[in-house]
Amino acid sequence: MAGTMTVKLETRNQHRCFDGVQSYYQHHSEIIGLPMRFSVYEPPQVQEAGGQRLPVLFFLAGLTCTEETFMIKAGAQRYAAELGLILVSMDTSPRNTGIPGEADDWEFGTGAGFYLDATESPWSRYFHMESYVTRELYDIILDRFPVDPERVGIFGHSMGGHGALTLALRHPGHYRSVSAFAPIAAPTQCLWGQKAFSRYLGESPANWRKHDATALIESGCRLPIPLIDQGLNDPFLKDQLHPGYFEAACQQAGQSVILRRHAGYDHSYFFISTFIEDHLRHHYTWLTSNGQ
Repeated sequence: MAGTMTVKLETRNQHRCFDGVQSYYQHHSEIIGLPMRFSVYEPPQVQEAGGQRLPVLFFLAGLTCTEETFMIKAGAQRYAAELGLILVSMDTSPRNTGIPGEADDWEFGTGAGFYLDATESPWSRYFHMESYVTRELYDIILDRFPVDPERVGIFGHSMGGHGALTLALRHPGHYRSVSAFAPIAAPTQCLWGQKAFSRYLGESPANWRKHDATALIESGCRLPIPLIDQGLNDPFLKDQLHPGYFEAACQQAGQSVILRRHAGYDHSYFFISTFIEDHLRHHYTWLTSNGQ
């Protein structure tokens, strides 16, 4: 976007991590209209590569999370350092907007932006997470960090898994690799999605379907083969996540998908940390050889 090169990034803190650097930033977002925070892990290859640009993965976190959650809990830096992957995560919504009741419900508002651009007042003033992730932050990362623009992947957890799938489907060519942990795979058919979509997007089911991964597959959209991991002991599996709906839509449409179900695992970062290596290697394969 215009002016990205002049964006002022405030470095909140930095940490040495597996011979790379874990950094946390804040900046004023033109798209959101408020300060936004994001985090970046730069592996040791950034210093060793002699100007070489590296693949990058954007991670979208779930309800109530921040730009810190994934970087602290997932254990991803160890494998990113080995593979030479830059990791990016961002906050899950605008904060301190002044909208009455914005932080009253953990399933909606603060910490629950659902990675879409709200069209309904009062949320439409600030809640533009789709444009923030796919335009403003995307451009900041490509402009200000040693990232290869041809090797960009996206993944996420729960609400962020929904975001990873839908943004990859809605922005073909943006992301060469996709994966998700326990995604909200059919949000128009669960209470989490219905609550958020009705308030952010209004009452039209047609508008909701534009942000539902299962519906987007049914409408003809396609994406790189996604890897999806789902714990069978996940308390949200039956009523909120519905990965089987997404799997069935993919089968009907001829869209390849890798959906792995794991006995005993729940919705937590203990689950994510168990399988994070598989996801980073999945992305590495696609970003270095196009998965062919």
